[in-house]
Amino acid sequence: MSPVARLRGRKPDWLSDPKVWRTEILAGLVVGLALIPEAISFSIIAGVAPAIGLFASFTMAVVISIVGGRRAMISAATGAVALVIAPLNREHGFGYLVAAVILAGVFQVVLGALGVARLMRFIPRSVMVGFVNSLAILIFMAQVPEMRNVPWAVYPLIIGGLALMVFFPKITTVIPAPLITIIILTVITVGAAIAVPTVGGKGALPSSLPVPGLPDVPFTLDTLTTIAPYAFAMALVGLMESLMTAKLVDDITDTHSNKTRESIGQGIANIVTGFFGGMGGCAMIGQTMINVKVSGARTRLSTFLAGAFLMVLCIVFGAVVSDIPMAALVAVMVMVSFATFDWHSIAPKTLKRMPAGEIAVMVITVACVVATHNLAIGVVVGSLTAMVIFTKRVAHLAEVTAVIDPDRTTVVYRVTGELFFASSNDLVGQFDYTGDPDKAIIDLSAAHVWDASSVAALDAIETKYAQRGKTVEITGLNDPSAHLHDKLSGELAAGH
Repeated sequence: MSPVARLRGRKPDWLSDPKVWRTEILAGLVVGLALIPEAISFSIIAGVAPAIGLFASFTMAVVISIVGGRRAMISAATGAVALVIAPLNREHGFGYLVAAVILAGVFQVVLGALGVARLMRFIPRSVMVGFVNSLAILIFMAQVPEMRNVPWAVYPLIIGGLALMVFFPKITTVIPAPLITIIILTVITVGAAIAVPTVGGKGALPSSLPVPGLPDVPFTLDTLTTIAPYAFAMALVGLMESLMTAKLVDDITDTHSNKTRESIGQGIANIVTGFFGGMGGCAMIGQTMINVKVSGARTRLSTFLAGAFLMVLCIVFGAVVSDIPMAALVAVMVMVSFATFDWHSIAPKTLKRMPAGEIAVMVITVACVVATHNLAIGVVVGSLTAMVIFTKRVAHLAEVTAVIDPDRTTVVYRVTGELFFASSNDLVGQFDYTGDPDKAIIDLSAAHVWDASSVAALDAIETKYAQRGKTVEITGLNDPSAHLHDKLSGELAAGH
């Protein structure tokens, strides 16, 4: 292949396909619009000016579009991060918040380099389904305040917006339905002078780009010890939400993403955001679903443009954006909530076939997320619950059967299953130490020894036979089991 051909092969899709180019630009515009009220709301949660959240969404989206590992995923200021750092801002001031954002980014780079993304393999499918469903519920719940104590005109606007997004794609998919919905509802409310809550009512939009600078804090060990716990918590929450969202997008698009690169990229984006005075952030599931599932975006261009359009809309078209009715954005997010929820997971046929433990894990994950409004807590609790259920189930899979020779000089115990700390606890009690012949053979050809607890159990069995003047022979160990047994046997008794 010629160098020219190789270069052509590396060109992004949006450069070679006008349809992709159009899809990415329109998707970026829709997401940029949807980011504005969300960023302002999260700024309020964190206790900072609306511009701080908007600056964070701009820098996070632009930087992650370049250094991130998951194409088309949107990163910006988020509620989870706002909840973590709000106490720090309240107790110590904005300078400490910015310093914590930078340190959180450093933590994320380090954790990413250490391979924290590989831990994603330990998150069960039932937790993933619970994550998705709880996310859909949280997205919907976040819209409820916008539907309370509002003028009656808000409700027909929301219903009309939902109808547009359902039926407009049947006419054409060239322009994303959410964008059409926002434009039409804005024209109606402005043209008819309908008094309803608007984006401008959420807070003043910035009039200029952010400028870089150092956080206004003393650079001392005391400052470091103050911000470190908040920064580490933010790093963990941000990585968990970002990696879970990346995995979800992988499934939706049937493509693979580089989770390690994404972890490091999130750190770089937060470091840059901190130096530009932003409140930090991570992947946004709602806006990502608008970008990927609703608008059909698949490349980094849509992510970059989401951040770029956000600033352009605020600085250049601030007056127009301020007139967008919140009802239009509520309708978009309600539709996103509906599309995000895994309805198949709660269908009667699915529930009948699903093991009770899997259903329990899914329900616990959803309950924890909805109760705490923290996706990270739900994922951790759900994963721990799944591990406990799995351990309990596997603990009873180790079986022992005994066969005594006709001459009654030897007994052969055949052990089947996985031997680890849970199953090996019952192993010692399944041998007849007093009634058995003088020689016992333990056949482990159908078993696997996983840990020190199992080796200790085998040692205990040998000791009990030896106390009665009988011998034990262990046979059939596979290579990993034999290596572990040879290494630890006789070294685990008290005093060693």
